[in-house]
Order: sequence, then structure tokens, then C-alpha cells
Amino acid sequence: MALNIIDLIKGQLGPALISQSATQFGESESGISKAISALLPAVVGGMANNADKPGVLDAIMGSTSNGMLGNLLGGTSNNSLITTVLTAIFGDKVADITNAVSTFSGVNNSTSNSLLNMVTGATLGSVGKYAADNNIGASGITNLLQDQKGIVSSLLPAGLSLASSGVGNMFGAQEAEKVTVSSYDQPKVEVNRGGDTHSHPTPDNNNNEGGSIWKWLLPLLLLGLAGWFLWNNYNKDKTEEVVTTDNTEMVADSTAGMVNDSAMMVTPVKEVTDIDLNGKMIKGYANGMEASMITFLKSDSYKNAADDAALKENWYDFDNVNFKIGSATELEAGSEGQIQNLAEILKAYPDAKIKIGGYTDMTGDAAKNKALSQQRADFIKSELGKLGVAAQVVGAEGYGSEFAKVPATASNEERAADRKMAVRFTK
Repeated sequence: MALNIIDLIKGQLGPALISQSATQFGESESGISKAISALLPAVVGGMANNADKPGVLDAIMGSTSNGMLGNLLGGTSNNSLITTVLTAIFGDKVADITNAVSTFSGVNNSTSNSLLNMVTGATLGSVGKYAADNNIGASGITNLLQDQKGIVSSLLPAGLSLASSGVGNMFGAQEAEKVTVSSYDQPKVEVNRGGDTHSHPTPDNNNNEGGSIWKWLLPLLLLGLAGWFLWNNYNKDKTEEVVTTDNTEMVADSTAGMVNDSAMMVTPVKEVTDIDLNGKMIKGYANGMEASMITFLKSDSYKNAADDAALKENWYDFDNVNFKIGSATELEAGSEGQIQNLAEILKAYPDAKIKIGGYTDMTGDAAKNKALSQQRADFIKSELGKLGVAAQVVGAEGYGSEFAKVPATASNEERAADRKMAVRFTK
């Protein structure tokens, strides 16, 4: 099965970046998500259709040294690599595409244009990193991109018409017919398991029964596909109101064994809101890490705690800090904000002290996992030090997979519960 590049890219365009984009551009999160759901397959499809062009290949291979993934929201608007690629794959139709996506998603044209640059940057950076990590050259990149044609052609959302933009055939001559089914007199399209499309003439009056079935069934199938894509790739975190942590065991300290913290762990509602930090407003998830820590401090529970033993069972999960896979020093886009929020909390309560904990899942070598989790805990401690609260971060410990609960054979999504960073107060 061909690698799905969409899976490489979607991790760069997660809920945190969507939320930040909505705030920066003054749009709704649903509008941003809808626009990205349209732009992502369009960009990947455009690159797949122009995979042999030197400008596209040069931009992909140059993206690894460009630092593109580190600043998707602010560093893609005037990037020469992105401009080169967009010109190569869309020519003079860029404005037509952004207008079509703007109409489809409800965001304004300037936002649609900014999101096009951001999605293109995420695509270049993700493919470039994959190629570098796997020692793939220009011909390999070309083959990888060309393999995407059958995948992305089925991911354009129903209701988005690229035919009117003049680039509806970027996935093949019949794509313009597939994207929008607005009239029962248009040719009907079947999507097979490989993602290829086949156009069929409208049945004549001697076969009205068969035609009537497709008249209502095909639009439902296309709508269902678009809904599935949005749900799984962008809005899943927003609809999961509570992340359960029943029977999760946390570390009191490496010498103190384990304690059941099902009543202590943060269970954030995935809704970004303003949080009052003694009159200063910070952004965070309602009932998330920041809100829970501030509530604890305001209650004087920390002030009245006799010693560290009274605090060591209360751990708070970082719910918006994510490291790139295998890295201890590279954060996913949008993660810095929560570290900055934690620093602001400590500045507001200068007597409070904290300890950082790092955890991994059961996959891989246990010793390497522990070393990685320690490095990540140390990294967050170092970042907090740069923000002026070094004296209040008195510990950082990596526990690796020692206390992971989900089997290594479980899915990546299930094992995500064990891959986390956490923080607790200490004396």
C-alpha cells in the first residue's frame, strides 16, 4: 500500500494550530478546519500531478534546512519555496483556488490565501523530512508523490467545486466532474477502493429506477466521506469532551512506587477559552492544565500543604505540549504557548515550586524510552528557565515506559494515553 502523505502532514495541522489560526485571522475554528480540509488534498494533489517538475523537487529537498515546520503560522506568508511550488502546481489559478475555498469554508479570501501558504509549507516540510529521514532522492520523491493521486482524489470535500477554478482536473481529466454533484443531469461518478474515479453517462428514461438510486445515494456517500475526513483529522479533539484517565497510575516518586490518580489527573474539555490569572487573561483549555493549576493555587491548597508528601499525588497533564516523534528538543507547532502559560502561572505565584515528569508508551527499548523521557523533561525545565522561572522548577524526571498501561500491540491512538508530559507542585 502506498504511503499516505496526508497522514504525515495532518499532525502538523492539529487542533492547537487551528485554534491559533482562528484567533490570528479572526475566523471560527470550524471555518479554519473546513478550509484546511479542502486545501490539504488540493495541494498534495497538485504536487502529485507535478511531481517531476524541478521547482517542486528542489523546494521539497530545500525545506529541511528552511525550518519551515517550526513556524507554520508566521513563517510561510512570504516564503520563496512556497511561492515557487504554488506557481509550479497551480500557475495563475492560485487566486481561483483561494476564492473557491473561501466560498466553500466561509473564511475570507485573505485567510484562505494564508492557509494555502501554511498548508503548502506543512506539505513541503513533512515530505522533505520524510525523504531526508529515509534517505530518499529526487526520483524517490517523484514516485512517492505520484502514488498519492489515487489517495487524495477521494478526499476533496463534497460541495467544493474546483472545476470553476480551472484546476479541477489536477487529479485526472474526470476530477472536475466528481467534486460537486449539484445536478442529477451531470455524469455520475463511482469511487472505488483505490480512489480512482469512473464517469458514467446519466441513465436514459428506460432505466429510471437505477438512476434514481444513484441520485440520492451518491451525494450521501460523498458527504459521508467528507464528514469522516473532517472528524478524524481535525475536529476529533474538539468533540471529545472528556479524556478519561480512570485507573491510570502515576508516579509519586521513583522510590515511592505508584498511586492511583484517577481523581487527581486533569481531564480537559477541548475548548479554548480565556482563563483568569489574577486579573491577567491567558488562553487555555477549559478545565485543562492551566485552569486546574490556577484553581488549586487560588484555593490556598498549595500554601497550606505541610510538605511535599501532601502534593506528590496531584499531577497535571500537559494537554497542548507535544514533541515530534523521536525528538527531545523539537516541539510540534503550537506547543510553546502552554509552556509560556506555565511560566506566567509561576510568576503570579512566586512561592510555588514544581516538578516535571516525562512518560512514553511501551513500544521500543525501555532504556531508550527512559532516556528520551528524561531529556524531554529536562527540555521543558530548560525552556521554563529561559522564561525566568528557573528557581521554581526544582525537579525533572523521566519515567519512560515503566508505568505505561496500554500494550505495545495496541493502536497508536490508544498508546497516546501513555505518551505524555506532566507537572506537579512540590515544596
